[in-house]
Amino acid sequence: MNDKTMTADEVVSRLRSGMTLGIGGWGSRRKPMALVRALLRSDVTDLTIVSYGGPDVGMLAAAGRIRKLVAPFVTLDSIPLEPHYRAAREAGAFALMEIDEAMFMWGLRAAAHRLPFLPVRAGIGSDVMRVNPGLRTVTSPYEDRETFVAMPALALDAALVHLNRADRLGNGQYLGPDPYFDDLFCEAADAAYVSCERIVDTAELTKEAPPQSLLVQRHTVTGVVEAPGGAHFTSCAPDYGRDEAGQREYASTPWPEFAARYLGGGLYDRDPE
Repeated sequence: MNDKTMTADEVVSRLRSGMTLGIGGWGSRRKPMALVRALLRSDVTDLTIVSYGGPDVGMLAAAGRIRKLVAPFVTLDSIPLEPHYRAAREAGAFALMEIDEAMFMWGLRAAAHRLPFLPVRAGIGSDVMRVNPGLRTVTSPYEDRETFVAMPALALDAALVHLNRADRLGNGQYLGPDPYFDDLFCEAADAAYVSCERIVDTAELTKEAPPQSLLVQRHTVTGVVEAPGGAHFTSCAPDYGRDEAGQREYASTPWPEFAARYLGGGLYDRDPE
């Protein structure tokens, strides 16, 4: 059993342009923003991003790093539509595969199980099939003969997720109300990198929380980064809530101006209050 701790910059040094990159969290909740910031400071580009999108997608889109996006939505939660994503999408800056939330989950699950696709009812009878002409259907071989969407696997070259606690071996724990499918992102990826609020000894993980809170298992994790406040300005319950003032500043500031401060150091280089 190896010590998998590394820095955010070491994680990004393992990423390459053209990769398919999954980013965990949900909207503006528990996004691995410390890792996203390190990625934005690099020259990695031409990415296919797979995400229940939030500011991770907005920032990468504004910076011109996305070739294709696979997502069911891109939102800041308290601000319904991510403005920097919207601007990039309206400019035709990248290709988009927009699918139903359940289809997205099933795509991750198919990749996690190393299957080419999984059948799902979601999407049948909707415009999802029209706007994604590459999707196919499959008919049950049993007596019911029901038709399903054959959701293709969302196989990832790498995944980035943020959790509340982790140990040095790669076991990751969430303490908030929702796992946000971060385990599936890790299982669907060839390499998975977990940032966390605090690295603790393995025995500490179950002292104050049940074993069921151990969402991510070490065999799926390549590296662990201790990053206090690493989801900021998104939330990381119960450690901290979303920084609404910081999010409003992000949403209302032109990206070049915001990026100069956000990536240059100082702004948000602190633990959230």
